[in-house]
Amino acid sequence: MRDRTGATTTSATRVVTPPEPHPRGEDAARSAAMTIPVARGIGHGPTELAAFDAALVAAGVADRNLIPLSSVLPPGSEVLPVERIERAPGEWGDRLYCVLAEARASRPGDEAWAAIGWVHDEAGRGLLVEHTAADEASVRLLVGASLHALCVNRGTSFAHRGIEVAGARCQGAPVCALVVAVFAAGGWRRAGAHVPVGDEHLGRAA
Repeated sequence: MRDRTGATTTSATRVVTPPEPHPRGEDAARSAAMTIPVARGIGHGPTELAAFDAALVAAGVADRNLIPLSSVLPPGSEVLPVERIERAPGEWGDRLYCVLAEARASRPGDEAWAAIGWVHDEAGRGLLVEHTAADEASVRLLVGASLHALCVNRGTSFAHRGIEVAGARCQGAPVCALVVAVFAAGGWRRAGAHVPVGDEHLGRAA
């Protein structure tokens, strides 16, 4: 697909395991504890950084400060692929805890591919991995290899898996393809908390 600037964008078919029936009672409350939306974004701009920002806008997370996480799904998680995160948690400038895969390309003909893959059990406990590559086949292989290795490292396996992939081809302006999984947001200060400004926290020489 070609956008207005001439960049060709490609988005891959989603592969997502259908959710398991929700358990009852106490386990039911736990299973609904955290929904983790996963969205894709494709952007272009005069620089790679500008293309990255445009991809964040496309995914719906541009106005937060992204804090990367180390790819572990807590029990009770539900990974939910979405077209776009329409209402990202938090407010402008808040911390947004996420797993992010982002790839950039600025040479005409080069491709940028990003993917997040995950595995989980019936209770929502699982793992995520993020990878980038220059083509779709490679990024899918990397995700599969990493998920397999992470399970082997822990001596465990997970019955359910999914993957979200985004890709773009540069045909002039730099492009960026990304996939982001959003966990939670946090503000920078509590009500009434004092945040040092300038050199107040360093003390002053006599």
